[in-house]
Formats: sequence, C-alpha cells, structure tokens
Amino acid sequence: MQIEERSAPPALDADTLAFARKVFGHARTGRAQDLAELLDMGLPPNLRNENGDSLLMLASYHGHADAARALLAHGGDPALANDRGQTPLAAAAFKGDLAVACVLLEGGADVNGSGPDGRTALTMAAMFNRTEIVDLLLAHGAKLDARGADGLTAQAAAQAMGASDAAEQLARAARG
Repeated sequence: MQIEERSAPPALDADTLAFARKVFGHARTGRAQDLAELLDMGLPPNLRNENGDSLLMLASYHGHADAARALLAHGGDPALANDRGQTPLAAAAFKGDLAVACVLLEGGADVNGSGPDGRTALTMAAMFNRTEIVDLLLAHGAKLDARGADGLTAQAAAQAMGASDAAEQLARAARG
C-alpha cells in the first residue's frame, strides 16, 4: 500500500483573496451579468468557499434565480453539496424560493437528491411549511416515502416541526 503525502496548499496572496471575496459576493448578491462575464473568461463554475458552498449554492440560498441560471448555463453542478451535505435545491426549498427551485429543476437538479442526513428538498420544504415548493417538487416526481437518516418521511418531519399545512398537503398526496 502506497501512502500519498499531501503538502499544504499554497497561501493565497491578498489580490487572489480579494478576487475570491468579490466572486462569492457576486453570487450572494445576485450579480448574474458579472458572474456570466467571469465564467465566460474561464472562472470555474463550481468554485467553492471555505464552507464548501459553491457559487450556485450561494446564489440559490440567497434567492437569485438569474445568477443560478447563469451558473447552470456555464456548467454549475446542481448536485454539488456543501460541507454540511446541503444541495442548492434543498437551500431553495428551505428559503421557500419558488423561482430558484424552478431554475434548479430545469437545470437538472435531482428532485430526490439528499445529503448524508437523507433529507430531500421535499423534506426541507415540508418542515418549513413551504407549500408552493412542496407542490413543485411533487410535480417533478419527489418521493413521498423517502426517509431521512432519522427515519422520518417529509410528512412526518412536517408534523414534528408543526408545519400543519405541509403535513396535510403531503397526507392528501399520499392518498392519491
């Protein structure tokens, strides 16, 4: 067995760090045109910060559909989870951003994708009573019987969180 030795990554200079902060700021604030221009010049679309948040994750979490669209058009990976295992679609579901969730699904996000905790976007939407997102995810084939690592379905997670509208909505969907 051969063990590969890894050296510490090189320290970044002040200009590189400033540029990185600017790029991640563009994703957080939805500066889609600025991102598109940088991506056209070769910026990697799946660049990640110290928390593992990709540019697409930041744009999605902060509700910037146009920035998410630009990143997807340049090869941004909608399945790329951050260090906590959260996907951009789960972030949009958590925040209740229907426009971003639509862009992500159109861009190839796996409606049933989950992180290590097994929570899907449907579970996140249900837990926070995001009924419009629940409808969207169900229309795109979200599985009602998917269970998180805690053993809970989206409906059970909604009930546990007191999200009664989503719990009832999912119960109706399960009945057909």
